[in-house]
Amino acid sequence: MTAKPDDGRVREISGGARPAAAVVVNARISDPDRLREACERVAAACGWAPPVLLPTTADDAGAGVALRAVADGADLVIAAGGDGTVRACAEAVAGTDVPLAIVPCGCANLTAVALGIPARLGAALRVALHGQDRCIDLATADGALFTAMAGIGLDAAIVAATRSAAKRLAGWPAYAAAATGQLLRPPSRFTIRLDGGEPLIRLARSVAVGNSGLLPGGFPIMPDALLDDGMLDVVILAPAGLLGWASIGLRVVARSRRDDVQLERHRARRVVITADGDLPRQADGEMLAAGRSLTVEVRPHALRVRVGRAPESSLGT
Repeated sequence: MTAKPDDGRVREISGGARPAAAVVVNARISDPDRLREACERVAAACGWAPPVLLPTTADDAGAGVALRAVADGADLVIAAGGDGTVRACAEAVAGTDVPLAIVPCGCANLTAVALGIPARLGAALRVALHGQDRCIDLATADGALFTAMAGIGLDAAIVAATRSAAKRLAGWPAYAAAATGQLLRPPSRFTIRLDGGEPLIRLARSVAVGNSGLLPGGFPIMPDALLDDGMLDVVILAPAGLLGWASIGLRVVARSRRDDVQLERHRARRVVITADGDLPRQADGEMLAAGRSLTVEVRPHALRVRVGRAPESSLGT
């Protein structure tokens, strides 16, 4: 079942009332009627006009409909989906005064977890319609915008190997299942430049760059990453076989900051990664064309997001 589009412009749908919210709905959401009913119920309780539901399509992951919603006068764009839907909507509203809210309905939901957005539908909608605005960083990977993480090598190979049907049925464990067939891929030789400094040359399986530092399942591989610090966090993975992967896994679960030749972490504002051959690449779980390089740059405070009314001054991983 797919979400049915609302007809007309945002202002006309809401009868001209302010404020007006547009909900960009991933077309693969299984119960759009439940989402619509929840939106209308929570909006009424929070003093909002009934939100307009705008489904994504095979040709538009959300950026196009979000842009049209902003042009039509939406005061808020809500991304109802996973990290791909969030990324697409962020691309549309970045640099505007229109905040982005998230209703996490995807597989990994890394940005939502990093922002502390509740997983339950009603609670997430209450944050969207009654929360507060914060500015967070965005990043680009060879020009492709992302909110959570991009990478080249093994991490992208795992994304490519994870079937969409498995993600819908199993959620984030689908990535873990796909990883079992990828962990022993041969390493590649990477040259990594951080903010134009001296090159780091490493024989590794993957290099990932995070705006947030979470893996699917909420595991913090970059425990010092903050969404609003103007920095990128870099992780170089070079495990020596299955025992090396076990060592890395234990450190990630324990939020350990201990680095060695198997797990190495850095921070920078601009990261240029070059490999010795073409490798898979990804940004927020969306595959980029395979290539032998990846340039990642931070865009500080480029996105206004809706979060819960918490006193913290910085957003964690």
